[in-house]
Amino acid sequence: MIRIAVAGLGNCASMLIQGIEYYRRMGENYFDGLITPIIGGYKITDIQIVAAFDVSSNKVGKDIADAIFEKPNITPRIVDMDKLGIKVSPGPVLDGVAPHMSSVFNPSGGGDLESVVEELRNSRADILINMLPVGSETASRTYATASLEARVGFINAIPVFIASDPTGEFPKRFKELGIPIAGDDVKGQVGATIFHRAITSLFRLRGVKVKETYQLNVGGNTDFLNMKTEERLHSKRISKTKAVTSTLDNDEEIETQGRIRIGPSDYVPFLGNTKVAYIYVNGAGFAGRPVKVEASLEVDDKSNCASVIVDVIRAVKLAKDRGIGGPLNEVSAFYFKHPPKQAKDDEEAYLWFKKFIEM
Repeated sequence: MIRIAVAGLGNCASMLIQGIEYYRRMGENYFDGLITPIIGGYKITDIQIVAAFDVSSNKVGKDIADAIFEKPNITPRIVDMDKLGIKVSPGPVLDGVAPHMSSVFNPSGGGDLESVVEELRNSRADILINMLPVGSETASRTYATASLEARVGFINAIPVFIASDPTGEFPKRFKELGIPIAGDDVKGQVGATIFHRAITSLFRLRGVKVKETYQLNVGGNTDFLNMKTEERLHSKRISKTKAVTSTLDNDEEIETQGRIRIGPSDYVPFLGNTKVAYIYVNGAGFAGRPVKVEASLEVDDKSNCASVIVDVIRAVKLAKDRGIGGPLNEVSAFYFKHPPKQAKDDEEAYLWFKKFIEM
């Protein structure tokens, strides 16, 4: 059994928790829709949630099975959840709630680093997953610190640079304590970044030089409402941009010239959890002749996330079983937009991941 704790009980967490229950009811040998059926002997049905942290007064103190359906969550009910007998614990607010989101999240506060560490220890969690809103820089680092102090693995699903910390502080601390960490900023199962990388990788493979490109995303959940303010998007734009430019041979050129723009563009309430991405790539092929791609992708944003997280959970547990600490480069390169070590394309990243789980 893999015991997980979740920081941020929003729409992504709701789909993750419901999805685990969905597969449990379908039977342990039902693997449709999963990226990797078995990792290190672990199936999705081996994952058990044992703790959750949130700041919303709508969720704190309630059974997790009830809290995942509380406002402002809009993830549809895909299974009728039985009560888990585990109440949502208060987490530290810090910068986890943007000023314009206060009336939406209705924060109650009450949590701090010490109470998070205590709950992680009491619940005997193996792994803590950070699923806070984009822009939660200080709050994310607080949960990463709690993970270190409680000696539990850490998965950073959002664009705060912890596994890829440019100062090297967090990677060093996780390595020294022998605690695995995977991140940063989860890629969807078939999301905008994966799709965009596939196009630019194809251009590179076929000798077409990318001259300019953009990716514009719209959606209707609280993630997109939270990202309406540009100051919360600094790390997000870096993460998504680097994920695409890493597939190019002229990445510095198009960044310097401002010929690339990637990131959330608007909040469209009626879209709900549906995310629509508009991708444009303009390149020069043989004799400089133009090659242009304009495409759109529509996905359920939260199932796209949960399908990746269930793989990462099992890979991190496998690392714990093997006594591997520090950033899991091979896992992160395949499943995250801003890993400590970026692969040139997703085929290469998959080979790294496959080698890791088959060691």
